[in-house]
Parts: sequence; C-alpha cells; structure tokens
Amino acid sequence: MNPNGSDAQTVVAKAPLKRRANIWLIIVAALFIIVPFLTWYGTWFGRALSDEDIAKYLADEKNPRHIQHALLQIEARIEKRDPTVRKFYPQVIALTKNPVAEVRKTTAWVMGQDPSAEEFHRALLPLLSDSEPLVRRNAALQLVRFGDGSGRAELRAMLQPFEVKSSVAGTTASILTPGTKIKAGGLLARIRDAAGTVQELRSPLDGAISSVATKEGEAVTVGQPIAQLTPDRSTVVDAVRGLAYVGTSDDLSVIGPLAQGTTTSDADIREQAVLAMKAIRDRQIPR
Repeated sequence: MNPNGSDAQTVVAKAPLKRRANIWLIIVAALFIIVPFLTWYGTWFGRALSDEDIAKYLADEKNPRHIQHALLQIEARIEKRDPTVRKFYPQVIALTKNPVAEVRKTTAWVMGQDPSAEEFHRALLPLLSDSEPLVRRNAALQLVRFGDGSGRAELRAMLQPFEVKSSVAGTTASILTPGTKIKAGGLLARIRDAAGTVQELRSPLDGAISSVATKEGEAVTVGQPIAQLTPDRSTVVDAVRGLAYVGTSDDLSVIGPLAQGTTTSDADIREQAVLAMKAIRDRQIPR
C-alpha cells in the first residue's frame, strides 16, 4: 500500500463520481417510464374530464383528439342520463361543421345517443350530404334512432360495393391487389403526380378490394375510379339492422340476396336479413 494513502484517496474520490453517474442513470430510466405514461395519460379517452375541461376541449380546434375525448365524455354522461350534459349540446352541434372528418363522424355518433334531443335530429340531417362516406353512414345510422328514414339511401349504399376514386392526377406507383382487406385510413395506392411527388391514396372505408381499375405505371386523372371495395361484415350488419327499422318494400331487393345466402355465407348476416325483411313486410300490412 502507498504509505502516503494515495490509493485510499483515489477510492474516496471515485465514489462520489460513481454515485453521480448512478443518479443520472436512474433519472434517464425514470424518464423512459414517465414520459410515455404522461403521453398516454394525456391522450387516453377514458380519463375523466371536468365540465371546464369538456368545454375547453370541444373548442380546441387545433387538437382533434381533445375534441373526440370531450365528445366521448359527453356520450358517457348521456348514457347516465345526466341532465347537466345538455349545456354542451350547442358546442356538439357546432362540430358538425368541423373540417376534420373523424370529428364529424364522432359527433354524428354522439348525437344519436340522445334521440329525445330534437336539435340533434335536425343537426344530423345535413350530414347525409357530407363529403366523407363514413360521416354520411354514421348520420344515417343515428337518424334511425330518431325513427327517421331519411338516410335510407345511404343505408342501402352500405350494402353495395364502393367505388374509390383518385383525388390526384398522375401515374400509379403502386396499388393493393384484389382480395386484400383494408381498414378506413389504410394505404390503398400511391400515385406520382406531375411534380414527381408520390401522393398516398388512403381507403375511405373498411372493406375488401374486389377489383382495381389501374395498375402500376398507368396514368390516372382526378375523379377516376381506381378500385372497388366490398363492405365489411360490420357495415353490412349495421345497414341491415337500420333498414329493419326504417326500410320500405323498395329495400327488400337489396336485403333479399343476403337473406337467401346468395351473396354471403355468414349465418348471422342471413339471420339479420331475414328478420329485417319480416319487419319491413309487417309494417306494410294494414293494421
């Protein structure tokens, strides 16, 4: 051992450095846990909001997730029959004109949860002409809750193939193949515009690609059909159930093939279709 004790001094000098290093490691590790938690907590729709927060979130046009969070809180309070929730109804109705389609879709769904609110009934009707199919479909389904068949045409459309059209002109860079299942918002195709920029074309609906009208390297124009989607199971079931309440004899022709099993092998869909046809026919019988 060094008679001057330099080894001991070295050990003592290194100890604080090691402790400081350990503290920083702990801080970094904590941040890896805390930051994701705070991010999740801040965007978790299940987090309860105060009345003040709901009003503030509904007005937060820069953050659509805040708006959706508030709308879901309002829906929960409607389900609980909380009479104080009506004070938010004017703000909810104003959201039917929000530029974000996802917000308009959620708004339509929330308004359908209170079929006693005539102001919601009136506000749903213009959404049947919305530019986005999911908004129109939600409006049609929620109008059924009001006993209103104004969305019958949209309910019928939900049972038919949907034609996806190109929103840009250019050359097809890639496109999914027939038979591929896709969700709303899923990447359907890429189109290279005149400037050489690749634009993404996303599916407006859930479904499966039944056919494509273009292939890689082909030119497409704005509004040109590029693919056809068959509706997914959930869409078909929702439409049939809606028509069971507001459908007329004119709708039997689109429900019939489902009931007979000629266009589906799904037993539940066939059952729902049979029930819907019976409900429609029963309404046609004079009482």
